[in-house]
Amino acid sequence: MVKPIKKPKVITPEEIEVIEEAILTAVEQDRYQDAADHLEGLRPPDQADVLETMDAKDQDILLELFHPEAQADILEEIEDEEAAEIASRQELVDLTRIVEYMEPDEAADLLGDIEPDQAITVLEAIAQSEEVRTLLAYDDETAGGIMTSPPVTLLENMTVAQATDTVRNAMDPGEEEIFYLFVVDQTFHLTGIVSIRYLLLSRADALIRDIMKHDVLSILDTADQEEAARLMARYDLLALPVVNENNILMGIITLDDSIAVLVDEATEDILRLGGVPESAPSDVSALRAVKSRLPWLALNMITAMASAAVLSFFEDTIAQIAVLTAFMPIVAGVSGSSATQTMTVTVRGLALGEIELKSAMQTILKELIIGLIDGVALGLIVTLIAVLWKGNPMLGVVVGISVFLNLICAALAGVFVPMVMERLKFDPALASPILVTTSTDTLGYLIYFSIATAIILPLMT
Repeated sequence: MVKPIKKPKVITPEEIEVIEEAILTAVEQDRYQDAADHLEGLRPPDQADVLETMDAKDQDILLELFHPEAQADILEEIEDEEAAEIASRQELVDLTRIVEYMEPDEAADLLGDIEPDQAITVLEAIAQSEEVRTLLAYDDETAGGIMTSPPVTLLENMTVAQATDTVRNAMDPGEEEIFYLFVVDQTFHLTGIVSIRYLLLSRADALIRDIMKHDVLSILDTADQEEAARLMARYDLLALPVVNENNILMGIITLDDSIAVLVDEATEDILRLGGVPESAPSDVSALRAVKSRLPWLALNMITAMASAAVLSFFEDTIAQIAVLTAFMPIVAGVSGSSATQTMTVTVRGLALGEIELKSAMQTILKELIIGLIDGVALGLIVTLIAVLWKGNPMLGVVVGISVFLNLICAALAGVFVPMVMERLKFDPALASPILVTTSTDTLGYLIYFSIATAIILPLMT
């Protein structure tokens, strides 16, 4: 029996956990109807989380028990790859019914991820075919790829009364709430924006062109989706119009899509800072994880040979002053941590547009000052430790100067490497960690043993 749409009641996170456990228990015992009864009490995002933990057989059986509209809501919340796998297992008739209930942008994302033959058949059968076809023409990472059609647009020569009737007739009570109405001319060029509140408070005979705001923010359909999301975050926008190069309104980006982009981009950057080049679920297969991570670990090993070469060059110094090795972890560790901190701040600033290459000098000077202060403070501390621990003032001087210089180099490396990667069109979050680690370790050992060779070694001869 197909379950009708039922609005879930308000429940707490603790109750959600109990319901999810009951669903999984029911599925394990093949009580699918009971599982469906529990599942319908959750909201689509929570329903999606539960389904993603199940195998394909259980997913398909449970979904069949729901109305196509509820199935659409769930698929919209499931991760793209998983949703595509579920969709590809559906009969074409059933998949068409589901896609009919999906938002155009979500439908485009789903159809773009399944087999072309299957997607074409569904596309030709759905009512919103033209809208979805337009969205499929855009790259997934562009503003056009995440936009959706505006629920209603106003003509600038309308009266307020006509505009109100247009909104009332065009809007479905079940659609997303809207706060802005975008205004176009007769040829669909974007000319302004008016809020629902201002529309309701204006005189019925007033013209839209007289009450709208003309300085509307918009973004090109070919712009990067992250740029669109940053623009919405910067100016606290609930919706952002998307235009083509001729300023014709193509669609809008809503707040929920903007948030999803920022979350995805932040997750991707965090993973890449850790040397994981692609976002992958925690339950990804071991083979796929190895294929993803091994090349970068191998590159890290190769670049680490530079540090090994430096240590090999100073073999005589190390042999004669063995106590130097006791402070190697301090010299390398402190500078490495400092560089990582600086690199993280720089990568974040580049990603959010807070740091621009043309104004990089200000950032470089700031991080250099931080490195100088940290270097003086930690250099004095480690000098004192070396003197008290080993009873050798000259060793303390060598270690202190090395830490001081290394922290300055670490600050510069943490800024320069991400900026150079950005200039060369490489992803700073992916390429920077390996290069920063290599540069700080190599320079750290080079400075440390060079100073020791110059100061301590002559005193021993």
